[in-house]
Amino acid sequence: MPTLDEWTATVCAKLRLDPSLVDQVLILDLARDVAHGVHRTAAPLTAYMLGLAVGTGTSTSDAAGAIAALIPVPPPE
Repeated sequence: MPTLDEWTATVCAKLRLDPSLVDQVLILDLARDVAHGVHRTAAPLTAYMLGLAVGTGTSTSDAAGAIAALIPVPPPE
């Protein structure tokens, strides 16, 4: 089984993407926060929508920030 870095490099090569554009930490953190704060199955859908936004010209960090702002904050215990 390939490591995350190997997988990222392989997919980037296949899709002719610049690997430096893939911020693994930002994307995985966002997916985790969505999975825990919204719904588990919303994480891959959100990652896809993040990619669509970036594909239309929005920066990865701006799109991720906009999505993160939508995640409900749990009330203090």
